[in-house]
Amino acid sequence: MDTNIIEREVAIEAPIERVWSLITQAEHLGTWFGDAGAEIDLRPGGALQVHWQEGDHTLVGTVDAVEPTSRFAFRWHQLDTPAGADLTEQNSTLVEFSLTSEGDTTHVRVVESGFGSLALPENERVEMHADHSGGWPVELGHLQAHAAGVAA
Repeated sequence: MDTNIIEREVAIEAPIERVWSLITQAEHLGTWFGDAGAEIDLRPGGALQVHWQEGDHTLVGTVDAVEPTSRFAFRWHQLDTPAGADLTEQNSTLVEFSLTSEGDTTHVRVVESGFGSLALPENERVEMHADHSGGWPVELGHLQAHAAGVAA
């Protein structure tokens, strides 16, 4: 098993433009991925934060790529690092969303990579990979449910 990368896919019954907005707009991302809001500066190098109520947790990241309706990527901190610290391959992973359409169905593929480069003991990298591997199907399920419940 490759413990450096995670790949998951989901089909969403919604046009690609709508799914794109659900993934890239803060009011949506902070609902289906987080549950306490989000902020996104939607440009390469822009800041990204997603908040959760439980544990007062915040994902801190940087937008890596914005290719409207086809690709959105960000790098997010995986280690406890000082506020404002640069994101590097040693302290973050890369999350890439790719969207393709087939009629009114949008296929979303998420790839998270870089676990093998994290500055952690191997057992902690493997544990983090396993945790995220189990988390992405849940989060993509939340995206499907959110898409079904949001007006077109």
